[in-house]
Parts: sequence; C-alpha cells; structure tokens
Amino acid sequence: MAEAVADEERAERVPAGRWERSGRRRTALAAMITLSAALFAAYSLMRLRAFRTGSYDLVIFDQAVRSYSRFELPVAMVKGVHNGFGPGFSILGDHFSPILALLAPLYWIHDGPATLLLAQAVLLALAIVPIWRFTERRLGASAAYCAAGAYALSWPVAEALAFDFHEAAFVPLLSALTVERYDAGRRGQAAVAAFLLLLVKEDMGLLLAGFGLYLLTRGGHGWPRRPRELLPRGDRRAGLAYIVVGLVATWVCSRMVIAAFGGDKDYYWAYGSLGPDLPHAAVHALTHPWDAVAVLGTPPQKVLTMALVVLPLLLLPLASPLTLTALPLLTERMLNSRFSNWWEPHYHYNAFIIAVLILGAVDGATRLRGKVSALKRRPSALPVAAVLVAMVVCVPFFAYRHLADPALWAPNERARAASAAAATIPDGALVEAANGVGPALTARARVLLWDERARGAPWVVAYVGRLEFPFPSVAVQRRRVEELAAGGYREVFRRDGYVVLHRTSRDRPRP
Repeated sequence: MAEAVADEERAERVPAGRWERSGRRRTALAAMITLSAALFAAYSLMRLRAFRTGSYDLVIFDQAVRSYSRFELPVAMVKGVHNGFGPGFSILGDHFSPILALLAPLYWIHDGPATLLLAQAVLLALAIVPIWRFTERRLGASAAYCAAGAYALSWPVAEALAFDFHEAAFVPLLSALTVERYDAGRRGQAAVAAFLLLLVKEDMGLLLAGFGLYLLTRGGHGWPRRPRELLPRGDRRAGLAYIVVGLVATWVCSRMVIAAFGGDKDYYWAYGSLGPDLPHAAVHALTHPWDAVAVLGTPPQKVLTMALVVLPLLLLPLASPLTLTALPLLTERMLNSRFSNWWEPHYHYNAFIIAVLILGAVDGATRLRGKVSALKRRPSALPVAAVLVAMVVCVPFFAYRHLADPALWAPNERARAASAAAATIPDGALVEAANGVGPALTARARVLLWDERARGAPWVVAYVGRLEFPFPSVAVQRRRVEELAAGGYREVFRRDGYVVLHRTSRDRPRP
C-alpha cells in the first residue's frame, strides 16, 4: 500500500515538474519577445524623433494605411505625384500588399507614422515564437533561445528597421509560421500562413514556390539517403501545390492585379541584361546559363551580399534543403541589373528571407550533428550558440551601430532645426517637404515630396545642408530653392540648412 502511494506521488510530481519547466520557458520566451519588440520600437521611434526617417517610404505607407482606416483605397499621394501616377494613386498599383489593411484599426487609436513603427516592431518580434518552437523540437530549449536571439540581433532585421517601415514586417512571422506549422504536422495552419504571405507582396509566391521545392526533397531525417520515390505522397502533392500556386499567384499579381489598380506592370522589370520581358529572359537564361551566372556576380557587390546572408549563419543553411525556400526570392533580386538597392546588404530586402535562413541553419545544424560523430558528443546547442555569437559580432558593422550615436538619443542642432521648420507648417496644409521632414508632418498635413519639379503647393520645406533624396547634388537643391523664390515664394524660415517657403495666390507672378 505504501509503495502504491509512493508511486502515485512520483507520477504526480513528474507532470508537475514538466509543467513548471514549461511555465518557465513560456515566461522566458515572452520576455525575449517583449525585449526584442522594445529594442525594435525604441530604435525606430528614436530615428523618427531624430529626423532620420524619410517620406520615401514611411510617408507612403502612412498615407496608404490612413486611407484604409477611412475605408478607402490605399492612396499615397506622395508616391503618385512624385512618380507620375497622379495624386489619387493607390499603392496596390505599385506593390500588391493588401495585408496592410490589417493595420488600419490601429490608426483609429493613433493616427501617425509612429503607429506603423510600433506595429512593425511587434510583428518582427513575434517571429521569435515559430523560430523557437522549430528549434526546440530539434535541438532543445537552449538552442531555441540562441536561434531566437540570433534572429533578433541579425543584421537583416536591423537594416529593415533602419529603413523605416515596409510590408516586409509581416514576412518573418508568416514565413516562419509556414515552415514551423508544416513541420509540426499542422498543414492547414501552414497553408493559412502561406496564403497570408501572398497578400504581403506580389512576389511572395516565389517564397511559396521555394517552400514547395523543399517539400519535394523531404524524406525524413535521413535525407538525402532516402530514395526520392519513397518520399511521403502528401509531401509530394503539397510541394507541387505550393510551387504551382506560388508561381501562378506571382504572375497574376505582377502582371494583372497591379495593372488593374492603375500601375505599370513593367515598372519594376529589372532584367534587361537577359531580355526585354519574362519569356525572352527565361529563354535566354535556359539557353545561355553562363550569362545568367555572370549576371548573378555583376557587380561584385551581389556576391558580397549573398556571402553576408550565410556567413554569419556559419554556412549552416547550406547543409539544409530548407534553404531552397529562400532561393527564388534571392535569385529574383540578384538577377536584376537595374535597381542597385536590391542587391545591397542595406534596406529591407534581406528581411524577407532571414527567418527562413535561421530555420535552415537550425535544420543544417541538426543534420550535421547526426552525421558528424564529433558533434554528437558536444552539447546540441553549440552550433546555434555559435551563430548567435557571430550575429553579435556583426552588430557594430550594421544598422544597430547607430544606437551608440549620441544624436540618436538626444536631438542635435540639425534635428531641432528640422523640428522648428516643420512647426511653421499649419495643420491641414498642402506641403512639398524634404524627404527627411515629411514624416514629421504627415499626421497633420498633406505631404508631397520636395523634388526637382514644381508641384504648386503653397508651402515648401526645403533642405540644402546636405544631399537629400531624390536630388543628385546639394547644388541642385540650392538651385531649386532659388527657382522657388523667383517663382513668387517668400522665405519665412531658414536655419541650419532648412528653408521654409510660402506662396499665396497673391504672390504668384502674373503672366
């Protein structure tokens, strides 16, 4: 009897211990998500306060989401006017990103670009959950914390935060959920996440196609030793479905939907070195593959960016077929020969693939550990811990290094001058604003981008202190101010390079 009672007590204690460990893990995971979101939000909001954000692209998204919040099409006047589409241009004609409508209710709480930056911080931080779960199943909780930390400190996330707000904020979470839920056997949930990815951007179907390629390689943990014909039939069907749906969705959204919303379906065609359109480029790449290889390495900056994508991950993604998921998106960017920002390590483009590559590194570490006897005797978290260390080493070389800049924490003279210039613009006014000033005005004024063409707005906030997008030189910026003065604008403010000009109907020169 006593033995039976003792056995019963032990049986009760084991689940209690497991529940306690599970509770501690949930608490630690929640703390990691909270701290990451706080880091992302603080960095973004400090950049906004220090006038380091830009109308391109923060005001574009602010105007679009504000339109959604009013149950209208996502019109971004600043984009439409500057790029010649007109003031009523919907950004669905630029990029197919209807998922941005999910942010509209947040504007009922607070109407302004800070809302977008906070939402982005939370979305990016939430990707930690599927990354942690995927890693914990393979290598344990310690490795899972390391993988989540490596993602949070990764340079692609930092660079995305340093380029204001973009639809890319949704991708780490949704892409990681697609992979992790499928890996957990929750294929319906994975399909829902994959569908939502298609609403993020017109080329997200390429990510799904890459995931389909990965599924065609799945043969259990013994891959690639398992014969292809023995692959699970469900994986084969799912893989083919993801490939077909992804490619069809990319074509339909890029060639038909964008044009239906008033955009130019060839606006982002960037593969002229291979052909004037997709059919010619595809035939050229297939019949002259070395030409395509040459484009992938020209200019050499492309090679550097591709190396930077995998080197901090200690090349571990190269050991995993899961990396096939990111390959089509990366290839899309690197075959481009027109837009240099696509192949740079800066901006937000690498945030589209970082979560998948982190998962690929985890999977690669798992596979190598199973094959290399020396690794079997070491702690399972060691390879992923090394990835975390590598990401920490990269921090001073990318956007997070700006956190050490005192001007980010306390406004300097330039930021104070920019704030004073913005304060001269009355609420509700139509204003052509220098790129760096637009975000400070967009919540209370109708903002256009100050550029080389006269837009006729009654207010202009110019900047001649240093080079400002989209001008080619400071000299051109100064000449533009002189042209405005000659056209009847009166200077009402000048300080530290910022110039505010105003013109009423009476100030316009008579013909």
